[in-house]
Amino acid sequence: MKLSVQGRTAYAYTGGVEFDPALPCVVFVHGALNDHSVWTLLARWFAHHGRSVLAVDLPGHGRSDGPPPASVEAAADGVQALLDAAGVERAALVGHSLGSLIALETAARAPARVTQLGLVGTAFPMKVSPALLATARETPRAAIDMVNAFSLSTIAAKPSFPGPGAWLHGGQRALMRRLQGQAEAGGLNLFAHDFAICDAYAGGLQAAATVRCPAALVLGRRDSMTPPRAARELGEALRATVTTLPGGHSLMAEAPDGVLAALRALLD
Repeated sequence: MKLSVQGRTAYAYTGGVEFDPALPCVVFVHGALNDHSVWTLLARWFAHHGRSVLAVDLPGHGRSDGPPPASVEAAADGVQALLDAAGVERAALVGHSLGSLIALETAARAPARVTQLGLVGTAFPMKVSPALLATARETPRAAIDMVNAFSLSTIAAKPSFPGPGAWLHGGQRALMRRLQGQAEAGGLNLFAHDFAICDAYAGGLQAAATVRCPAALVLGRRDSMTPPRAARELGEALRATVTTLPGGHSLMAEAPDGVLAALRALLD
């Protein structure tokens, strides 16, 4: 559905059912150069099992108007504004990669408003290597191929989302190229922008100390982008449960059943 958020149109996928703000709500926040579609399977499951769902397109991504948020902190303010627009008083937040930092910062800024916090493929600090930042600035399509290679632990994972036999590398590359192309048409290198705000975020541990709700980390054993050891201090600060799955950074695609089980344990 579409909402008016901070004067702009924002899109959120509701899991294939009509949104009901009276139900317990879960908000999904995607990572860099992604959109709501990375959550489709999980969003549909929760939407059909007693929850309302908002799988958002961040500003400037997918079907949401731009510009993209200038920082993780600005994106967190946007998530709160989206909850206001949807008539949601309290919600669980689930974020992946850059989206996990946004969910964390939102939970810190509004601790009474967030019921549970799920961080998938997370780390703090979530620094991006200078070489990858430079590649994203200068040759973003090459950076897309690099990130896909780093984010998936195998060449052809099976079974997987959206289904056995799907080519995860090709699907993710197509999604990222489409989003990058849309942004470039408006004169913006969205990949470089998203990486830059991810790299610049410095308040993770202070935010974690403010969070009051139950938290869970879902990590990939073979994650080259955010290896499990890089999330250890954040998990301790949040007093979070930690689930480590056999996969890479793109766990919603490579290990959807494991991610669902971990989130059900947090949200049920």
